[in-house]
Amino acid sequence: MSIETSKAGIVIVGAGPAGIAAAVSAAACGKRVTILDDNPAEGGQIWRGGRAKASTAKAARWFAKLKNSGVTVHASSRLIDANSIACTLRVETANAALTIEYGELILATGARELFLPFPGWTLPNVMGAGGLQGLVKSGLPVKGKRVVVAGSGPLLMAVASQLRKHGAIVPMIVEQANLTSLARFGVSLGGHPGKLWQAITLKASLGSTSYMTGSWVKAAEGEDKVNRIQIQTGSKIRTVDCDYLAVAYGFTPNTELAQLLHCNMKNGFAAVDDYQRTSAQGIFCAGELTGLGGVDLSLVEGEIAGYAASGRDDLARKRFPVRERARQFADGLNRTFSLRPELRALPDSQTIVCRCEDVRYGTLRQADCWRAAKLHHRCGMGPCQGRICGPATQFIFGWKQESVRPPVFPARISSLVLESTYTIEEGVNK
Repeated sequence: MSIETSKAGIVIVGAGPAGIAAAVSAAACGKRVTILDDNPAEGGQIWRGGRAKASTAKAARWFAKLKNSGVTVHASSRLIDANSIACTLRVETANAALTIEYGELILATGARELFLPFPGWTLPNVMGAGGLQGLVKSGLPVKGKRVVVAGSGPLLMAVASQLRKHGAIVPMIVEQANLTSLARFGVSLGGHPGKLWQAITLKASLGSTSYMTGSWVKAAEGEDKVNRIQIQTGSKIRTVDCDYLAVAYGFTPNTELAQLLHCNMKNGFAAVDDYQRTSAQGIFCAGELTGLGGVDLSLVEGEIAGYAASGRDDLARKRFPVRERARQFADGLNRTFSLRPELRALPDSQTIVCRCEDVRYGTLRQADCWRAAKLHHRCGMGPCQGRICGPATQFIFGWKQESVRPPVFPARISSLVLESTYTIEEGVNK
């Protein structure tokens, strides 16, 4: 397989809502656009499955726009290295490794679930909420299984609803945010009638599932897999039997590529101007990479980035009011579901924090920063390269990951040494 792109073309990394919107907007301006995504189909995590499995009417509309845009989409293409000076990307596919030259680059790399360690969180059948949802969509049978959904954020209700549709028994949703914050947020939905209707519809789909607020999973227990959990509400602890535990505490942005390309960061996100431009020449960022805000904010940021990368700042400015409204909603959402400090005290000394290297909390307490944890205890040195334990230790200890080095993802040796560059204009393999 070979991927060809123009030196002067726009390359977009990520085919989720932000990437799709950016591609459609840039293509509408007459630009040649290529999307690279490591999933087998476009849609990202939120619209997993692509056009064939459009999850909502909104997703279907954007997939139709993308199909008719003339944009080239290369799925199952993992970006492993990048050079902002040479304007090149190193991409690994199933059977090739190529260097892609770009004119403008839009990063729409999205976010991943945030996991916080607690005793028993590494037991089989303890999964990320979105991860379990994805497995169920792919065919994992959960009919008749007892599934507790826990953590924080609107995703919990969406996952619980999806699981019930597939026959799972969802006795409860365990939300760490308190009732007062949730009630205040509920009132604010009056200014967003579309969001309010979504919330009402989602709540109605949950049936008898109880919604526990100000609560969190203290521990998961079982022998060969989880079969019961301890739930803490204030000073009270109750034990609940279950077959699966789906837990996630919101999301953390995928900033590795932006950092590798020397884009400035702010508060853990890629810093951008009004036109989604980063500090690096010719590089734009859109979606969760610039701030957690959901589908609507990702879409409008993608549109603005696509127009701006095409040199149409006038069209980008027309979308500013829509983005501002989406940002206001996102700010309220993030305030409501901000994580409580009690969650930092969940792990005990034997709780594994780095799953790849089996590094425990008691060991990590001997380190004073992320670098020391890596050098002395191999925390973050495994296959996930700190994607799980990095955000967890940042929340628990306040540590920050200080550098990103290629390969961004594990890659074949041949992919790192092979020199192969493709361009449309020259039509040759250099």
